[in-house]
Amino acid sequence: MVVHPSPARPAAVEQEIRFCRGQDDVRLAYAIHGSGPPLVVVSCWLSHLQHDWQSPVWRHFLDQLGEIATVVRYDERGFGMSDWKVDDFSLEARVGDLEAILTAAGLDRFALLGMSGGSAVAMAYAIAHPERVSRLILYGTVCGKPPTLSADEWAEEETFRNMIRVGWAKEDADFRRVFTKRFIPDANEEQMRWFDDLQRMSTSPANAVASRIARQQVDIHNDLPRITAPTIVLQATGDRSTAFDNAVSVSSRIPGARLVSLESRNHILLADEPAWRVFMGEVSAFLERERRDHAERTPQRPAEELSPRERDVLRLAAEGRTNDEIAATLTVSVRTVERHLSNTYAKLGLSGRVARAAAVAAYLRRQLD
Repeated sequence: MVVHPSPARPAAVEQEIRFCRGQDDVRLAYAIHGSGPPLVVVSCWLSHLQHDWQSPVWRHFLDQLGEIATVVRYDERGFGMSDWKVDDFSLEARVGDLEAILTAAGLDRFALLGMSGGSAVAMAYAIAHPERVSRLILYGTVCGKPPTLSADEWAEEETFRNMIRVGWAKEDADFRRVFTKRFIPDANEEQMRWFDDLQRMSTSPANAVASRIARQQVDIHNDLPRITAPTIVLQATGDRSTAFDNAVSVSSRIPGARLVSLESRNHILLADEPAWRVFMGEVSAFLERERRDHAERTPQRPAEELSPRERDVLRLAAEGRTNDEIAATLTVSVRTVERHLSNTYAKLGLSGRVARAAAVAAYLRRQLD
């Protein structure tokens, strides 16, 4: 499934949306776009793959990260285009979902970007699979342990949970606007309205509360020193959603981690603020080695080298078709499809489990040339 940007917006990139199953058979939606070394974005609390693609709040993240990497991102269980009928929002279930998506995408080694509530999953995965994570980027990170709240703070948290239960699904956005102002206090009205809508369409009130509670029970703080991947932690100094102290705590416990402070009040950096340029500059520099190695391993080959049938096979693969489905569409054997794909990989200079995803990304990129 290929989702096109809004006609009103220049079509700089496209995303391909696919589906797979988690360990407990939960349907998971993930998307691929961009070019370069693989960068897996571990989902934050609120997301919707298709809605975010049109977003005045998120689209600059997608566009500019896609310019430096092949971005793989997904909707968490219970959110967006993934299954909403789930009961388990534990860290273990969420790490299992990430593992399922990595298998489906054919990725062996990659950089991880853990954003907001997704940072715990990214850190847990980096602890469990150090050989697969080339670099770890944490943005708006949680501290990795349950919060210690005063009586007043617990009363405030209960108020937030009740606001979700009462107002999340209502047409009127008054309750959701409270959360919007915590996430993007410096946004304009258009951006705030979009985030108001994202909350309602991204999940149900029950899922939002259950997921929030599960996130507050995560306890991996003592395991953070086991992370061996080069790590950068980026945090807005005025963020009211995740405190700057969280970033200080995490960066002090991960060996060699570097903390970058961003002068912003927004949990989600907006495209027109200086902190966004700092963020992209830091992330680009941090991934420079991966980008250089990827360019050396993947020489640019003209699409004209592919035969018409090889292009047909790759086009159907880019639509998310399986080899069996491609064979049925083209009235050839599955073995013939496999042979065409092998030839395509060789011509594009690709190999390994990532070859299919990389070939699809190359096809989508060249369609826009």
